[in-house]
Amino acid sequence: MDMVNFPCLQLESVPAIENFLVEKTDNSKLKDELVFTQDILAVMTIWTKDVLFFLNDCFKSVTNTKAYKILSSTTQPAHVVTSAAVLWIAFLCRSRTTITTLSPIWTLLYLGSFSAHFGAQIWMTFVSGLALYFSLPRHTFGSIQKVLFPKYFLLNATLSLVTLVIFLTVKNHELKTMEIGIQAIAMFLCFLIELVIFLYLTPPLLVLISIKIQIEKEAGVGLEVGKLEPGNLLKCPHYVKIHKAFRKIHMQVAIGNVVTMACTSLHLYYLACKLSNLSL
Repeated sequence: MDMVNFPCLQLESVPAIENFLVEKTDNSKLKDELVFTQDILAVMTIWTKDVLFFLNDCFKSVTNTKAYKILSSTTQPAHVVTSAAVLWIAFLCRSRTTITTLSPIWTLLYLGSFSAHFGAQIWMTFVSGLALYFSLPRHTFGSIQKVLFPKYFLLNATLSLVTLVIFLTVKNHELKTMEIGIQAIAMFLCFLIELVIFLYLTPPLLVLISIKIQIEKEAGVGLEVGKLEPGNLLKCPHYVKIHKAFRKIHMQVAIGNVVTMACTSLHLYYLACKLSNLSL
């Protein structure tokens, strides 16, 4: 059987064919079909990009101010944020005799924040991280992690705080019981670890990733997938020092992430017990 040619599948001929048909035909319906239009998904993607780029430009303008540079050059702002968060949680733990009930909106916010938190942990730890590490060159994977790490721990800390605040507001009068006390401690530990990782461990980790990638690019390594092959860089004391510092902080972050997952799993078990009592 002879091979049938389809000129419409040849990308080079598409513009010429479209121009010819649009010029030569009087069929308005055919003209409309040949005009390229973006679907709603493409339009929404463009709008989302514009909004995110605008917010990013606003953030960059703030980071370029003298006040921000002074604050970000020290760890004092991180100390203030951590102290304020701990004091706020301590204030919420004050014993009260009144019983607080949640409206459907607050219940939705509580369940939504917890489920999003737990889902983000599962995805980032077991799906995204492993899939990218064993599929992409190591430098590409490192560049992606530089973008995801701060957002991941900031999101988790925020969601964890929302869940904890709502839980303490409702269960304040039961904090002295073992069940509620354990849940409160676990959730507070989860929030505190994620906040500490975001404020204290993520910034130096990102700096070390950038330094490692720069050194490895100059040495012509770092394109391997799913493994580390530094080559002659093992003989470079400066690189070995940077690599050890990176591994140390990365291990601390990984351990902290595992602990927070254990805390959210404990709260998931608590919610499962409550739902089972409802015979759902």
